[in-house]
Amino acid sequence: MSTTRHLVNRQRRLATVAAAERTATPAAATTTAPEPAGPDTESERESRSEDEPADEPGEKVEEVEEAPRPVGPLRLRVSLPAVLCVLTVLLGSFAAWSFTSAGTLRDEPGRQNTALTDISRTSEVKGQITEAVGAVFSYNYASPAKADTAVKTYLVGKAVQQHKDMLAEVRAQAPKQKLVLTTTVTESGVELLDGDRARLLIFADQSNTRTGKSEETTYAAAMFAVDAVRRGGSWRISAIDTFSR
Repeated sequence: MSTTRHLVNRQRRLATVAAAERTATPAAATTTAPEPAGPDTESERESRSEDEPADEPGEKVEEVEEAPRPVGPLRLRVSLPAVLCVLTVLLGSFAAWSFTSAGTLRDEPGRQNTALTDISRTSEVKGQITEAVGAVFSYNYASPAKADTAVKTYLVGKAVQQHKDMLAEVRAQAPKQKLVLTTTVTESGVELLDGDRARLLIFADQSNTRTGKSEETTYAAAMFAVDAVRRGGSWRISAIDTFSR
């Protein structure tokens, strides 16, 4: 019985020692080699985020300022106001010039010319001036009074003196040579028609006949311009332009 009790006690001691050794071995392993960290829990992540210092706004601003800045867009933003100012000045100058030019064009006689638009008035002035030219530039030595009447009827202003100077030689030679001067308008054109003023270009044929002892006739073509004014319902010649210097 003592032997059996002795064996049982020995087995208990061995079991106690083995249990003690098993308990000591994990503890030693825990102190020498820490266990690998498992996945963080939500509470651990919140605590770690509170402990870590947050980035300050100043540091971010400094990093942005230190980054290289593009040159092209900045230069465009700087120069755009200047360009707009220049364009404004140019457009204003152009508008002023256009307004002045338009006023000048309206005041020019050529811009008020109705020779091509007022057909009735154009025809009227052509007919009356054609008749006037034929009358005042024709002369018969036998009836000088007829020429004087034509001058009073169809000429006004400086055209009276101009006509007198142009026909002075004809009047002087007519009684001796028995001259007959005949002028026929072959073509006329209204260059300007502005209200009661007009300018016409005249093409005419002239024949000069001497009816003395030796009858002789000469022919010539003439081209000149006349200025006309409308007075008392009829057109009269106010100036004669022979294009001579």
